[in-house]
Amino acid sequence: MADTLRRLTNTSSFSVLQDKLESWHKDYHVISCDQNLNRCCELIEITAKIQGQLFAILNLTAAEGGHYAGVDTLKTRLLPWLGSCFSMARPSVSDDTSLQLIQDSAEKDRKIRELSASHENDLQKLETQLCSARLQLESVRAELLDAQKELDETKSKSTTTFLATEDEILQLKADLRSAHEQVDIYKRKLEALDDYERQIRLLRDEVSYLSTEKAMLQARLARSRSPSPLSRHSRSSSPGRSESPTRAQLTNSSRHARLVSRFNDLYAVERLDAQALLRRYISDLEMVQRIIFIAVVESFKTAKLAYRQFRLRVRKTLSTSHFGPESLEDAAVDYIVRNLDLYDVQTSVNDVINAMNVNPRISFPPEVDFVLISSLIREACRVAFAMQTLDPPLDLGFATDGELYNDIKYRRSYDSEFTAPLVMYHVWPALMEGNTVIVKGEAVTRSGALVFRSRSSSTSPVRSRSLSPTRSLVSHYNIK
Repeated sequence: MADTLRRLTNTSSFSVLQDKLESWHKDYHVISCDQNLNRCCELIEITAKIQGQLFAILNLTAAEGGHYAGVDTLKTRLLPWLGSCFSMARPSVSDDTSLQLIQDSAEKDRKIRELSASHENDLQKLETQLCSARLQLESVRAELLDAQKELDETKSKSTTTFLATEDEILQLKADLRSAHEQVDIYKRKLEALDDYERQIRLLRDEVSYLSTEKAMLQARLARSRSPSPLSRHSRSSSPGRSESPTRAQLTNSSRHARLVSRFNDLYAVERLDAQALLRRYISDLEMVQRIIFIAVVESFKTAKLAYRQFRLRVRKTLSTSHFGPESLEDAAVDYIVRNLDLYDVQTSVNDVINAMNVNPRISFPPEVDFVLISSLIREACRVAFAMQTLDPPLDLGFATDGELYNDIKYRRSYDSEFTAPLVMYHVWPALMEGNTVIVKGEAVTRSGALVFRSRSSSTSPVRSRSLSPTRSLVSHYNIK
């Protein structure tokens, strides 16, 4: 008996019966009448199987109890239950009522079938709509993929176009830069040509003026040599004429003040511009300041030499036709003051650059040239040339590395050692009038300046004389 009960427990027959009952209850209004009857019969069959197993267990239990065990239980519970189940109950309804119930049942079955058919139709419609929606979704997905592909292609084309456009922009910038450089070269050539034409025009005007003056002087000389009693009387009556001051003497003080102011502007403006330009190629500030100082000193030397040569030419030209109360020297200086534009400053600039190229105290990158600071050199030459026309002339004070610092001639730079007594190098020269300091210069003082000087002079290489592209262009331009 225990084995039969264990098998019944393991099969979980009542759980299966309960699950089927719940499933039937859920689908009762959905499935047809035949399907409901089939499920009811299936449940009855399962119940009968379970009841058969229970009756077998009941028989085995009663047999194990003997002849008299369990008799009361069977009499009081089993037999009355069997009697009530198998007794024939009298029907409580009439025949008409039973017929009406049958008709109602048939009508309900018909409605249930109609509802089931309509439900199936609705399900088919829904399935059809679902299929169409799926097809539309697939088409939309395909269109989305195509659009994504087109977008990727457009992005790749845009990237390629952007890269190509960027390369074209870089090329155009390079072309524009080269065009600007060529324009600058042509501008410099044009300015030089204009200077030459202006100088030629001034020289022609000067030649015509001198020719006219010579003719007038020759006419006056011829008249003075004629035996006229009036001329004799006038010559004897005025034995000594008072000398009148020349233009150069009258404007000496104003020109002095203007040139000193221009020298200060060279220090404050042109020097800083040249320093900023050189710092693009030379990182050493000391070397840059040395280059600028040597450029100014060489400019004054070259301008003084050019002034002496120009004055000699003017004196030679005026010596044959000079006739006046002033001396020949005063006339030559006055002529130079009136015609400062005749000074060939470009030749002096080239001479200064050539002198700097062989100076052993400065070095320079080989790819550029000292022509970069030609504007500073040109202005320094013009100022120095004009200063030689003053009385007395202005000049730069003597300066050398390692000299004793003089507070009257120089002021220390901001990075100097203020306790050092020796000058390591000069930033700007002092302007002198004889032995009097007109404008202070600037110097850098450091301890051990003589040691630094010996090292720099021994290790500084001589600048190569090979022509860089800039120098070759300037040489060709000067030849023309």
